[in-house]
Amino acid sequence: MLPEQRDAAYLWDMLEAAKQALEITGNMTYARYSEERVVQLAVERTIEIIGEAARKVSEPLKTAHPEIPWRQIIAQRHVIAHEYGDIKQDRLWLVVTARLPELVAQLRPLIPPQPQSAE
Repeated sequence: MLPEQRDAAYLWDMLEAAKQALEITGNMTYARYSEERVVQLAVERTIEIIGEAARKVSEPLKTAHPEIPWRQIIAQRHVIAHEYGDIKQDRLWLVVTARLPELVAQLRPLIPPQPQSAE
């Protein structure tokens, strides 16, 4: 796979995971989120996927898009994967409610359209 195709795949993974986290939480309040362990685990997983995909994006693409907080995204993944006992749900809630909508908006224009299938 060409580097551009790999980057497109990683960006797509980031976008899809971000959209899933937003869908999972919907119009949930923090009070409800803090009581829903299954939802918390799902959000943790989607944020972990976003961070892992971000880690694999090429350096030239990251450099070309400094508006995306690559280091913070990757660092959050490391906390979830390696410091799982220290996960702060209030911080993840902030990521979902304040950061992911912005990330979705930043990622959408970077993903090339899917080729049309010949039917």
